[in-house]
Amino acid sequence: MNVREKLIGVFENNRGEFLSGEELADRLGCSRAAVWKAVTALRGEGYAIDAVTGRGYRLAEGTDVLSAAGIEKYLSDAARGTVLDVRRKVEGSTNTILREKAVRGVPAGTALICGEQTGGKGRRGRSFFSPSDTGLYMSILLRPDMPAADSVRITAAAAVAVARAVEDCSGCPAQIKWVNDVYMNGLKVCGILTEAAFSLENGGLDYAVVGIGINAYEPEGGFPPELSGIAGAVFESRREDMRNRLAGAVLSRFFECCGDLFSMDMLEYYRSRLMWQGERIKVMGGGGEYPCEMLGVNDSYALRVRLDDGSEREVSSGEITIRRQEE
Repeated sequence: MNVREKLIGVFENNRGEFLSGEELADRLGCSRAAVWKAVTALRGEGYAIDAVTGRGYRLAEGTDVLSAAGIEKYLSDAARGTVLDVRRKVEGSTNTILREKAVRGVPAGTALICGEQTGGKGRRGRSFFSPSDTGLYMSILLRPDMPAADSVRITAAAAVAVARAVEDCSGCPAQIKWVNDVYMNGLKVCGILTEAAFSLENGGLDYAVVGIGINAYEPEGGFPPELSGIAGAVFESRREDMRNRLAGAVLSRFFECCGDLFSMDMLEYYRSRLMWQGERIKVMGGGGEYPCEMLGVNDSYALRVRLDDGSEREVSSGEITIRRQEE
């Protein structure tokens, strides 16, 4: 760990407190000149750092920059072993990069997190809007011992984790749109994409990469026209250290869920937050579309619907999407 990384940790763990250059140098085991150089580098990365003669340095009030040290202080015991790779910006998508790392053998529990990605990915080959400094974009690597047929439980765990995390951090209710989106106030605030590799020997999962993109704040100037009335943000205005707190909450809730992917508590929470139950929807994909009534999900997170002829059907996720009938 270099001086810059150590300095972030000291600042994050002493928010609101001024620390002199001499004290920082002693703590970091470096010269005061090295401290100043690190402070300058952090300012260049977007950190607002107060410097007061006779008092020293501190993170300015309201600072909300993602960092490994900032996230670590919010992790629960279930997420303590997470290997954090936190970057300001990712060229491409966090999922693509972490999948490449998975092939090279990085351990399960690795999480790649950034505040901007240039090639965010959504389901069905869509792009995911990932602007700078207003969102939270992360991918988490798992190497679960489970058959491919149960992989939807990983996506469900991520949806439950995000819904719980945004409720914990915002105090406002969240909903889950089957199978992998999280909504607040009728607007999408999070998209989830799970990508996996399968073992040819046993048909199980070799690894799974869970991508999570959260709109923490509305971008300056608002969302682009194509997302108007569709995308929303968790918070109306910027809050101090909130993206670190939100990242820590998502990781904590996710690894708690991963402790038992067959948990009835997780399933019941998912059902309690599921949108459009009892309403008319349209199921699209698989070469066609049809109207039906949404009944809920079964114990394996497959969608349960009632067709117009009164018969019932269970639909797995795959390349299926759903919308309200009137849309």
